[in-house]
Amino acid sequence: MPSPSAESPASAARPESAPWDVIIVGGALSGASTACLLLRRNPRLRVLIVERDAAFKRRVGESTVEVSAWFLARQLDLAGHLLEKHLPKQGLRFWFHNQKVKTLAGCSETGPGYNVRFPGYQVDRATLDEEVLSRAVAAGAMLLRPAKVRSITLASGGLQTLELERGTGVPPVGSDQGTGVAPATPQTTTLRARWIVDASGFAALLARREGWLQPNTAHPTAAVWTRWSGVKNWDSRELADKFPGYARRTKALRHVATNHLVGLGWWAWVIPLKGGDVSVGVVYDQRLVELPEGEHLGERLRALLLTHPAGRELLADAAWQRGDVHFRRNLAYRSSTFAGDGFALVGDAAAFIDPFYSPGMDWISYTAGATAALIDACQRGQPVASRVARHNTLFSLSYDRWFDAVYRDKYYYMGDHRLMTLAFRLDLGFYYFGVVRLAFMQGSPALETPPFSNPGAGPFARFIAFYNRRLAAIGRARIARGVWGAQNHAHSYSFRSYELTWTLPLRLLVAIGSYARLELFEGWRTWFQADPMPETALRPAPSSRRAVPRHVEHPPAPLAAPKPSPAPSPAAL
Repeated sequence: MPSPSAESPASAARPESAPWDVIIVGGALSGASTACLLLRRNPRLRVLIVERDAAFKRRVGESTVEVSAWFLARQLDLAGHLLEKHLPKQGLRFWFHNQKVKTLAGCSETGPGYNVRFPGYQVDRATLDEEVLSRAVAAGAMLLRPAKVRSITLASGGLQTLELERGTGVPPVGSDQGTGVAPATPQTTTLRARWIVDASGFAALLARREGWLQPNTAHPTAAVWTRWSGVKNWDSRELADKFPGYARRTKALRHVATNHLVGLGWWAWVIPLKGGDVSVGVVYDQRLVELPEGEHLGERLRALLLTHPAGRELLADAAWQRGDVHFRRNLAYRSSTFAGDGFALVGDAAAFIDPFYSPGMDWISYTAGATAALIDACQRGQPVASRVARHNTLFSLSYDRWFDAVYRDKYYYMGDHRLMTLAFRLDLGFYYFGVVRLAFMQGSPALETPPFSNPGAGPFARFIAFYNRRLAAIGRARIARGVWGAQNHAHSYSFRSYELTWTLPLRLLVAIGSYARLELFEGWRTWFQADPMPETALRPAPSSRRAVPRHVEHPPAPLAAPKPSPAPSPAAL
């Protein structure tokens, strides 16, 4: 679909002073999908989408996983668009290295042995966002763009107030696109609505303005990313001729997988996009890693990627796109409040944990689905207070358990082939058993209960958090003993995709058995010992421009807790 115009036909002759049922701040995927779901539930709702940009800028390439692919294709009916405008995804793939690895072929690898069974997609978010926004407008939402939110005033149980600044050339709200008189200069407009949905992404307008934003200081990650041209195709004849054993090792397509280059304290994604560009970025734990020195952020990103043999091979003739390099420090945060009587937060405006495992669009799926159900129920006369209280309880519990179970201290072991492969088998198995299975069994009602928040999820969340904590402890002990990453050379684990069949619990039991053996043969070393690398010994020092790596990438001898080195400030980059 073409990009929606600044005003939709649904707005014709609407009085500007009349209140809306719902105003959604932000027209990208989280806001537009919330509008689509609201109007599907009740086509008579008066919904206005306020979007800051006249056209979406290109964003980081993004992968769906099983739930978000299901949400986009089956709940938003985007299967045709995804197949036509984006690339199919062939699972996750990990590439490990240590001091013995000299080439791509020597990297230990974990990934599917055959193409995956569940659909997934590598998406260009700007293209996807425009498509979903167009469908929201076609469903009856009105769109106002470009328009910048100047202030939001909340009134519990009453009308919420937005003050907007509209750009030049935008017809007044409520005018017909063909006959309205566009202002010659930016104008301020005041709008009111029973409900405000904050879909402003990392700007998190409501959470910041109301003091709800809580940085997740237990997860001090940072990211640098850009798009590249000239990246080698993982399935090319060139690489097959150069590394025959590498080519024969799997029957699956590697190029359209989400390939992860992993090291101690960091990982990089390599995601192909329709048209030839490749999204490449690095996420790192600031307690363990800093970017190499360099005069430009793109050069520093490249320098870190080239420390990995797979990165050296894939990026040998590649170039990053100048003017399109992005940096973000302290990625993880959450809002202490997810909804109230008259407002709700969706997508990244509500919380963010980590891009590892691509959970972002799963989070959008649940926040959009639950918010649409919440507003629709309240508009139909159901008790607001109880619905809002349930919404806040479930999403607070989901975020906290999700972080503790999957991400806390994972960067200590994600670059170790044996530990990460075991974690991947367990994490993915429980994801299928407790999350994917419910989505396919229950359909859209599953979106009203986010992961780890249903009544029976507690024991599973605690067990996943337990083994993740133990793997992190084993990883720190391996670092201290100088044996971290010992199996990162010339090992391959060909993964068979999980299915929603009777084999799923059996495969989970086998993976749990592998974890039990690890504890018996190695984990016992840390059962009664103090942590050899306490977090307090690894905290970053104050910002400085010239940062250096915090560790020896693969220590051949026991490694003491590294001395913290200066970390760069965003302004210096």
